[in-house]
Amino acid sequence: MTVSASPADLVKYLAAVGHAPKIVDFGGAPAAPAAAAPKAPKPPKAPKAPKAPKPPQAPQAGGRNKKGSKETLDRIVASKAGDFATWYGEVITKSEMIEYGKISGCYILRPWSFGIWEQIQKAFDGWIKDEPLEVENCYFPLFVTKGALEAEEDHVDGFAPEVAWVTRSGDSELAEPIAIRPTSETIMYPEFAKWLRSHRDLPLKLNQWCSVVRWEFKYPTPFLRSREFLWQEGHTAHYELAEADAMVYAILGLYKKVYEDLLAVPVIPGTKTEKEKFAGGLRTTTVEAYIDGSGRAIQGATSHNLGQNFGKIYGIEVESADGSGGKRVPWQTSWGLTTRSIGVMVMVHSDDQGLVLPPRVAPVQVVVIPIISKACPLAELQGFVDSVKAELKAAGLRVRVDDRGNQSPGWKYNHWEQKGVPLRVEVGPRDAAAQSVMAVRRVDGGKKALPLAGLGAALAAELDDVHAAMFAKAKAARDAKLVRVTDWADFVPKLNENNLILTPWCDPADQDAEEAVKDKSRTEALEALGLDDEDARTATSLAAKTLCVPHDQPPLPAGTKCFFTGKPATCWCLWGRSY
Repeated sequence: MTVSASPADLVKYLAAVGHAPKIVDFGGAPAAPAAAAPKAPKPPKAPKAPKAPKPPQAPQAGGRNKKGSKETLDRIVASKAGDFATWYGEVITKSEMIEYGKISGCYILRPWSFGIWEQIQKAFDGWIKDEPLEVENCYFPLFVTKGALEAEEDHVDGFAPEVAWVTRSGDSELAEPIAIRPTSETIMYPEFAKWLRSHRDLPLKLNQWCSVVRWEFKYPTPFLRSREFLWQEGHTAHYELAEADAMVYAILGLYKKVYEDLLAVPVIPGTKTEKEKFAGGLRTTTVEAYIDGSGRAIQGATSHNLGQNFGKIYGIEVESADGSGGKRVPWQTSWGLTTRSIGVMVMVHSDDQGLVLPPRVAPVQVVVIPIISKACPLAELQGFVDSVKAELKAAGLRVRVDDRGNQSPGWKYNHWEQKGVPLRVEVGPRDAAAQSVMAVRRVDGGKKALPLAGLGAALAAELDDVHAAMFAKAKAARDAKLVRVTDWADFVPKLNENNLILTPWCDPADQDAEEAVKDKSRTEALEALGLDDEDARTATSLAAKTLCVPHDQPPLPAGTKCFFTGKPATCWCLWGRSY
């Protein structure tokens, strides 16, 4: 939508909102004599606002900073603490992770981000294929019929606002609209009904790596909230409820492992409330992360026990194991992890210089930079550089040698720091003579000289230490914002301090009370800011939201009351503002 406004009206608007304009005359004469344009009225004088400190200015390409060293790419201008949203956008674009697509909410994953996804995929795929899970990969079509999608009422209600429909083929209208999958239960389960006949056909354990489309109308954010995203989705069927539950919790444990053992991001496993569970399912488990820079929680991944709901709708039945000839509806699960995990990783760890990548998912774990000059050309160092690379490759490390001759070593340092490579190895003529290297850590800038002999093992250990340091830092930041509240009067003030809040709660199935907390917390937060309302389309809300009922429950003393309803509390519930 385009709106026009005259310069005079723009000046009036700026004065009305207390933002005094600065008029800049760019000079230049008119191309040809013309009748003088009518002068715009002088803008009304606005009270002078106090001068704000000037933001850092982005250097020109190929320019030098005050210290005289060359900059690389475009350095990050926004600060993580000062303008988190802008900072995040700069980090993911200037590190060459993301390119914006032509359609809003659709993004190009460049090799640097897709390489991270490949590391996650490789690890998780191996875990689910191993014993005892023994899940098999498959692939189902992208499209789902309108009838199949609408068969489960709660399910379609949960996804209806996000479903994208295909209605035309060339110039012809389709007889029936076809949906692009928002998730694949309704595509896969009619086939389950064909394949499953006997209890001996169970368990069925399938997974697929694919993309899905959810046509978000809120403000899209790369990785976190996009209209198309990559994920894995697992779907299983079991004879007993206990078997389905075991599968749900086994997968949840693997999701925790992805975040903590691969991405160095601490998460809180728990079960969603009735209001927040997967549409059409029996119960939903989740791992919840915290973004210190924005003060918001984010759902990391979910694992659902679907119960027998979908089986009954799609006619999935097997012969009973008791020999009675009766039929039994299997218990089903579904579970998914998306490329959102990459965005969480970026937000948690990165800094004002750019990305900080956890070593276990970094596409390049070690970059080797020869210190070359006219006095010491690459040819003189090549043999030693090759030895360093071979030593690191033999240790199983992902290595890249940056031997480009058109950039200085300082430029390369900045370049790879901005891309977040965990370790930089500097190799100069003195290092070659001493048969050693200088290793520099991205996470904290720590340096140490290491001998070539045993360098692979030494750097592998260093990478493990980097992972531990990143996890400890993220956990400390999260724990500092995890508070307990037992009285409503303290709830919104603590929410406004960007905290995760544990409260005694009456009943995870009480949807009315949960909705009342959400509405009241939003109202009080808006009042505190002097606002009347917030746009429903905004990507994030001021309202409090239940994140989960944590599986690790603190003791709940007898007689404890719900912080909101005053009814007897049955559990501790985790709340926060969420993406």
